[in-house]
Amino acid sequence: MTKVLVFGAFDGLHPGHLDFFRQAKKFGDWLIVSVGTDENVERIKGKRPLFSQKERMRIIGQLRLVDEVVAGAKKDYYKAIKNYNPDVICLGYDQWASVDDVRSGLKSVGLSKITVVRLKPYRADRAKSTHLKNRSVDF
Repeated sequence: MTKVLVFGAFDGLHPGHLDFFRQAKKFGDWLIVSVGTDENVERIKGKRPLFSQKERMRIIGQLRLVDEVVAGAKKDYYKAIKNYNPDVICLGYDQWASVDDVRSGLKSVGLSKITVVRLKPYRADRAKSTHLKNRSVDF
């Protein structure tokens, strides 16, 4: 079984998130979604999430595309990845980490065999949550 791991805040689930999960699922049989802690979401995005980590995990756990939902690590992200033993890590088109940086971080903890891919955007001008929060959008 090929395991795929994705990370994110997933605050205010929208069609772009669903497309992200669909794209990631094409790389394997088992999709694991790591949902960022409230503290990390605030640190990275500069504001508290609309929904708590538990609420975001509960919502994502209802999706048929997702096989497993896990709480994101507070720190030591690469060491935490070892717990899930993924074959593939998929990064969103807008996630801050570069593919090379992730590969380097994985290698530093002995996980150099994991494939890292950057996924394509889904109508980024309309589906990204920051756009949704700033204007009305028709889907």
